[in-house]
Amino acid sequence: MAKPIKSSATAGRRVLLGEFLVEQGLISVAQLDDTLKEQVKTGEQLGAILVRRGLVTEQGLMALLSEQLNLPHVALAEIKVQTAAIQKVPAAIATRYQLMPIALDGNRLRVATADPLNVQVLDELKLLLGCEIAPVLSSVREIQQAIQRYYGIGASAVEQLLDTGLHEAAPISFAEDLTARPDEASVISFVNQLILSAVKERATDLHVEPFDQLLRIRQRIDGVMYEMSVPQDLVKLHQAIVSRIKVMAQLDIAERRLPQDGRIKVRMENQELDLRISVLPSSYGESVVIRVLSSNMLFSLEQLGLSHDHLVILQGLIQKPHGIIFVTGPTGSGKTTTLYACLAKLNAPTLKILTIEDPIEYQLQGITQLQVHPKIGFSFAAGLRSMLRHDPDIMMVGEVRDPETAEITIRSALTGHLVFSTLHTNDAAGGITRLLDMGVEPFLVASSVLCFIAQRLVRVVCPGCAEERPAPDGLRAQFGVQGDLPKALRYGRGCPACKGTGYKGRTAIYEFLTVTDAIQQLILAHASSHDIARAAISAGQMRTLRQDGWQKIVKGQTTPEEVLRVT
Repeated sequence: MAKPIKSSATAGRRVLLGEFLVEQGLISVAQLDDTLKEQVKTGEQLGAILVRRGLVTEQGLMALLSEQLNLPHVALAEIKVQTAAIQKVPAAIATRYQLMPIALDGNRLRVATADPLNVQVLDELKLLLGCEIAPVLSSVREIQQAIQRYYGIGASAVEQLLDTGLHEAAPISFAEDLTARPDEASVISFVNQLILSAVKERATDLHVEPFDQLLRIRQRIDGVMYEMSVPQDLVKLHQAIVSRIKVMAQLDIAERRLPQDGRIKVRMENQELDLRISVLPSSYGESVVIRVLSSNMLFSLEQLGLSHDHLVILQGLIQKPHGIIFVTGPTGSGKTTTLYACLAKLNAPTLKILTIEDPIEYQLQGITQLQVHPKIGFSFAAGLRSMLRHDPDIMMVGEVRDPETAEITIRSALTGHLVFSTLHTNDAAGGITRLLDMGVEPFLVASSVLCFIAQRLVRVVCPGCAEERPAPDGLRAQFGVQGDLPKALRYGRGCPACKGTGYKGRTAIYEFLTVTDAIQQLILAHASSHDIARAAISAGQMRTLRQDGWQKIVKGQTTPEEVLRVT
């Protein structure tokens, strides 16, 4: 049980957080000394280090300070901060002192702090701002999130850069640590903060888009674009930001008229990230997209979201000695992730596996991966011919996009190889039409393809704020399902963890069209994709993407609106 603060010991002098926790018996003097040494190295707040090291919990620390100091604990994510308070405190001061202004009442400024015992900081703030300071309690994490939300990412660095001029963009070393130099006011620091924020928010893509008098920065989270909060004056640093990203990716910073592509290897908290850079010239300057690839995005077959019957089918298909498995869907539907999961399942010392990709998204240990280079004549078709002479058992072709690649891919399957590839079609049956349109003979499609798999990614209901709601009317007709509808469906109410969206994470829905004898006959008869799909559904061999999505709705994994959005 925490001891009450001794008035004689604390009232007459300034008591810092560490000393207070030692007095309360929550940490030892030795633990405080170790924490202070780490604070000197990292520059973090003392409370944040104590929480990270597991010496105290965030909730426990806030509850103790609130009770002992008689200060209210404020959840910053749940209150509305006054604009006048933000305007009173510059971003540089809020960031430096890790304080979040909340409200301004006359000459009295209410600020949230994680260390109300640090009287020196509060006195300095009083002198700097020329007003009375009324502290309230909030955690370091909540304060940092609030500073980013209300001031914008890197607001402190942007303020100082505009005041003092730009720092030179130094070259980046291989796998540079993004968390280094967090307090430096430079373009380097700002770009690092931008990427760090995107990774922490689980973004897959980061977009830097210049417009007239505006630089918009957006991130794609769970397949949906969200605008990031950034300082309004950021447009003045647009070219410096682009130049820094180009330096990191070893691109030509002098070339601003042509598209450029590159990649960056960086570290973040002992995790290596592969960033793919795309630069396009637009009417207001260069637009940049950074795709974030992490090894955490590699899944097993069991983690893909396959229903039990689909998982059984796919596990059987990948054990076939030869044939082709096509995964279809638009860009960003998770096709490559599914193929990598199949290859990871098959990867063994007894098999030779080759892939040809554009680009290679993830490095797979034990698998030989080739990158196409059209400028020097190394296309998918040219690479496939060479791969066949390399004694493979299993091959993966990143995408079949032209008649020559389609022809060689199919003949590879007919000569005893198991082949995986992708097609850009809307559904599984559309893959047949696509191959025939490329000029592939129907008998080659019928005899070589094992299965067409269409897929989409749907957002998952946030587990932190899930609740049941009555099922809307008209679902049976929209989803083509039979039987009784569930009385209630699961929705996300919206919380800080899911940024108020009600969704957190994604899973896949699938449509499997296995090429049976009956489907082969329809292909040879030049049947339309609609007729092939209808025949497969009538025979009970296939359910549509929407019907597969319905199964996940009933299980409470996603919502009807989300499935309808992607199908």
